[in-house]
Amino acid sequence: MSSSFKRIGLFIRKDDPVMENAVVRVTDFLRSRSLSIVINEPMSFLPELDVVSINDFPQHCDLTIAIGGDGTLLSASRALSGSNLPLVGINVGRLGFLADVTLSKLEQQLTAILDGDYREDTRFLMYATINNSKDPVGKAMNDVVVHAHQSLHMIEFETYINGRFLNSQRADGLVIATPTGSTAYAMSAGGPILDVDLDALVLASVCPHSLSNRPLVIAANSVIDIILSENNTNTAMATCDGRPGHIMQPGDSIRIQRHTSTIQLLHQENHDHYSILRAKLEWGKKLT
Repeated sequence: MSSSFKRIGLFIRKDDPVMENAVVRVTDFLRSRSLSIVINEPMSFLPELDVVSINDFPQHCDLTIAIGGDGTLLSASRALSGSNLPLVGINVGRLGFLADVTLSKLEQQLTAILDGDYREDTRFLMYATINNSKDPVGKAMNDVVVHAHQSLHMIEFETYINGRFLNSQRADGLVIATPTGSTAYAMSAGGPILDVDLDALVLASVCPHSLSNRPLVIAANSVIDIILSENNTNTAMATCDGRPGHIMQPGDSIRIQRHTSTIQLLHQENHDHYSILRAKLEWGKKLT
């Protein structure tokens, strides 16, 4: 497989001194291959790099490299979704589920990907709208969460799937996660880990006030409506991928559904999601 990656867009979340070593190493390596480079944020230690908004990367780049961690890659994914611009994640901190190129093997792993030796991994996103608005409050590659806002009180809400009533419950919140996000907040709430190739969503309640409440896996093309009960005395908040969210008043509703756009991640040819699960979750090694 040959590669046509000639123009590279570097994505970071801010001018962080901790990132300096990683960004300089990546930039030096890309320059050694005579590739053109742009970056989404001005770097005080690399003032000569052209700065281009992430939203304009599709017009300037063949490939985006997100440097940081899974959160950085999620930010890039939301911005690039639907553009067909492939994305590679370089992990600077702890081992990531998504950003799996490491600084210790940076040159070797990037060489393989730039030479066309990679695997493509397509992920889908969700989006949320409030009170039947046509304007989404946000896109999410991991999860949309409805949770109590600035209060220790639980919230009361009803959930509908494709217009059919599912349940009414009192809980600290509800997580709606993609397979990508099933290893994040949804897992902490007791939800199952979904294989990333599944076309499904998981609904996991956060601290439900019912022993019979269990996580639910549904088809990814389902439309989920959550209605905040009028009985609530406090507000709730809806967040997408953990970013600052939208305040919901008693009686408000939120609709969550699959986004039409996808994101294309590139991994090393030998990428093994299960080995990352074992390492991240500290599962036991294979018995001998």
